[in-house]
Amino acid sequence: MGRRKSIDPQQLLDAAERVVAQMGAARLTLDAVAAEAGVSKASVVYDFQSKAGLIQAVVERAVARDNAFNREAAKGFNQDALRGRIAAAAQPFPEAFQPVALALCAAMAQDPQLRAPIQHNQAQILAEIQQQATHPRSALLAYLALEGMKLLESLDYVQWPAAQRQQLLQDIGALIETPPR
Repeated sequence: MGRRKSIDPQQLLDAAERVVAQMGAARLTLDAVAAEAGVSKASVVYDFQSKAGLIQAVVERAVARDNAFNREAAKGFNQDALRGRIAAAAQPFPEAFQPVALALCAAMAQDPQLRAPIQHNQAQILAEIQQQATHPRSALLAYLALEGMKLLESLDYVQWPAAQRQQLLQDIGALIETPPR
């Protein structure tokens, strides 16, 4: 019988996020992640096979966390995905994850495979929003406004004062029920 695995892949992903935040995704190495996690490089290779596999896992975990956060927020709105996303956006992007997000965006810009989980997730979100909407075009515009606001913030291009941010979210929410012209 083989030895039981004792290294949690989530701890390796945590270590990878710390390395990406410090050095960027382009300079991420399996050795650096292993050192950060306090394990052997073989342990990282066992779970993720390569640097690309590790970065892919970090992206997929970020998508899964974001989806879970938004689904939890949607519970307060009878599972309405768009209203849940607007409510979830009331909590700004976690500052600690911002360097990781920026580094991952740079990596995704150069690698279509890394974009695939995001593209797939966006297609599912858009389909769900369109299916639930009374006015699908208005809901789409609201989603685009919400995601544009969040993108500007996550890239650190704009940081809205709290009161203005809340007003923007209310205005975006009002777009959902506005019949299209």
